[in-house]
Amino acid sequence: MVALFKQAIVLRTDLEMGKGKLVAQGAHASIEAYLRTAKKKPEWATLWLAEGMKKIVLRVGSKEELTELFEEVKNLIPSTLITDAGHTQIPPGTLTALGVGPAPEIEIDKFFSKYKLL
Repeated sequence: MVALFKQAIVLRTDLEMGKGKLVAQGAHASIEAYLRTAKKKPEWATLWLAEGMKKIVLRVGSKEELTELFEEVKNLIPSTLITDAGHTQIPPGTLTALGVGPAPEIEIDKFFSKYKLL
C-alpha cells in the first residue's frame, strides 16, 4: 500500500538539545499537529492512521527559519509550533519544533522537499 498522507516534524538544531530532548519535542509536535488535523480535517487524520502514520523529521538552523515555515503552511495545513516548558535543557518559552499535518503527501512535499532530514 502506497501512503498518500504524511506528517512533517521540523526540529531546531541550533539549540543543541540532547537526543532525548529532540525526540520529546518531536513527539509533542507530532501529537499536537495530529490533534489539530483531527479537528480541522478529520478525513486526513483517519486516512493517515489507516496508512501507518508516515512521518518525515527535518531540521532547521534557527528560530527564524522555523517561524517562517510555520507562517507559510499554517493557513493551508493544520500546524503547530512547540515551545519548551524550560524544565531541563533550554529556557522556558523557547520555540523548539513545528508539527504539520498529516496532510496529502503532495501538499507536504511542496513545502518540505528543500529541507534536510534530521
